[in-house]
Amino acid sequence: MRGSVGSYIGPGIQVAIGRKPAVLSSTQRLYLDHAATTPVLPQARAALQRGLEGWANPSSPHAEGRASRALLEEARAVVAETLGWRHDVIFTSGASESIEISATRGRIPGRAHGATEHPIVGHAMGPDSRIIPVRADGLIDEAALDAVLAHGPALVAIQHVNNETGVIQPLERLAPRIREAGSLLLADCAQSAGKLPLPDADFIAACAHKLGGPPGIGVLLVRDLATLEAVGGQEKGYRRGTPDAPSALAFAAALAAKPYDLDRLVMLRARLDLGVKQSGGVVIGESSPRIPTIGAVSLPGAASASLLVQFDLAGIAVSAGSACSSGAMKQSAVLAAMAVPTEIANGFLRISFGPHTVEADVERFLEEWRRIARRSAARAA
Repeated sequence: MRGSVGSYIGPGIQVAIGRKPAVLSSTQRLYLDHAATTPVLPQARAALQRGLEGWANPSSPHAEGRASRALLEEARAVVAETLGWRHDVIFTSGASESIEISATRGRIPGRAHGATEHPIVGHAMGPDSRIIPVRADGLIDEAALDAVLAHGPALVAIQHVNNETGVIQPLERLAPRIREAGSLLLADCAQSAGKLPLPDADFIAACAHKLGGPPGIGVLLVRDLATLEAVGGQEKGYRRGTPDAPSALAFAAALAAKPYDLDRLVMLRARLDLGVKQSGGVVIGESSPRIPTIGAVSLPGAASASLLVQFDLAGIAVSAGSACSSGAMKQSAVLAAMAVPTEIANGFLRISFGPHTVEADVERFLEEWRRIARRSAARAA
């Protein structure tokens, strides 16, 4: 936070902080913001420590460097095997860097991206990138995609799972038509890698900290290195900077642990959706295929900033969209692209589950949701 509380959250939610917050320990708090970052798994911590013991630069020719290189290549092999990827794996600092590398150095002239992509995509693709609109359900408008493809070969960026709504794009259907048009597909899989099967894409961006690995490590999966411009340096010449072998090992360990039981989380998200609607809330993207780790909900008539503070005071961590931009508390560009009515968009919250989220956690959230909904209704009366 910057400045005073009022300067950050605005006068409209002073009622939300009118009561003295309870002092809660970390074990009493409930974390439901796993789409931003998931706590590091024990397996990843152990692998990170093992990597730190092989501290040398993996590019050094001496014995210590070779030992570190062996750890790095072990991690690369585990990532590829666990994800079922038979092509090249380039370690990066995270999904954002992976997207930027492919967007700026993909060897194809045009650029296009979906309207609900993570903000890094539009920035990396540049001002001339054609924007592909989505329908009200958050899915790519396929007729608009065909029109974009008709302009000639391009790198087309389409997010596999949206980070705010959880909507899953049908890349298994879109990828062949993109390739048949002579274009390449860049899939942002930050929210889906290690949870859903990878799409058939030319470039795939993923990161560790969404699934129990440490922050600051990711991968760019490349189907054909000939489609990516090399710059010299590390990672076969496709990335500069010393490779982070310890974090790569931790990433591999988190993936190999396969911590997410999506069948179990489907039932939890269904309970969340039902409880939200029973208290006057709205479920965004409800008619679309959605990953069960993310629930996008709204309390019409409320303000996202107010809801965030009220839940935080109750010891519950949620978010109002991408962690990369939610601090500004601007209306979601994703919801705007979906033409979500302003009243619903203004009361948007993202609830996201982790490997250890249980039914009691959902019930605790819903109990507070009902309390907030009653207060909101009373104020509006």
